[in-house]
Amino acid sequence: MTSRELLIRDINALRRERDAVILAHNYQIPDVQDVADHVGDSLELARIAARIESRTILFCGVYFMAETAYILSPRKTVLMPDPSAGCPLADMVGLKQLNELKNRYPDAHTVCYVNSTAELKSEVDVCCTSANAVKVVQALNGFRPIVFVPDRCLGDYVARVTGKTLHLARGFCPTHHRILREQVLKQKERHPGAEVIVHPECTADVIDVADHVASTSGIIRRARESQAAEFIIGTEEGLLHRLERENPGKKFYPPSDLCVCPNMKKTTLEKVLWSLESMEHVITVDEPVRKKAAAALERMLEFA
Repeated sequence: MTSRELLIRDINALRRERDAVILAHNYQIPDVQDVADHVGDSLELARIAARIESRTILFCGVYFMAETAYILSPRKTVLMPDPSAGCPLADMVGLKQLNELKNRYPDAHTVCYVNSTAELKSEVDVCCTSANAVKVVQALNGFRPIVFVPDRCLGDYVARVTGKTLHLARGFCPTHHRILREQVLKQKERHPGAEVIVHPECTADVIDVADHVASTSGIIRRARESQAAEFIIGTEEGLLHRLERENPGKKFYPPSDLCVCPNMKKTTLEKVLWSLESMEHVITVDEPVRKKAAAALERMLEFA
């Protein structure tokens, strides 16, 4: 047996022993995606975490995702192989910035992208993911203003699609900001028949040259259903592994080799094994914060 095969054998034995389910985000390294029970985007994984029956959830992603799993399933043990895997976007906007917007627009609906801290989620009306942000905002009837935190690019995209005015925080995803319009157009020159599909965390000028804008689950669905044979994918490069595995007759290109989130790459098979062996690292959220954040997340899941 190779060392990789031995690792997978031991992980499989421990996941049965611990009654554990392994959840992995689409941006994880290929080995981790391949060993997971479920691979998906934030919305898909949140839904699984909310209904799962296993005693233990081992979450391969970044910190706010494991937090979200615990918020929705507090009776489960939620493990994270590497708790240092954070999210710069989630850390950019805290309660101070949210409260400044609330004070400026006191009658506003407040919407929080799931890429945020538990604390921020606990102080808004409803959460959303990139897959259902448009649906959530469209459902907010009336003439009340809408405060949207923390991602200004996703918020700007939702505003353009819905025609509503959103008051935005200043957060952004550094990985998606490294995707440049010029890079996309250069790839389009190299592959003139390719469809361009980008994530709504990209900047507006990149979105303007895309054929489709979608969450990671939406990108997967579009690639599967499209008649095109080639695609330029404007999101973190980890998604290409799943796209190539599920669409063997098609080709997928990143805009450049800079579309990498270093935090998403921190989880390895070794860390998955060690986490199951020692039942570390356990992720929890203080109960008052958890209850309030759960209410916003459960409203989000209603739109799913």
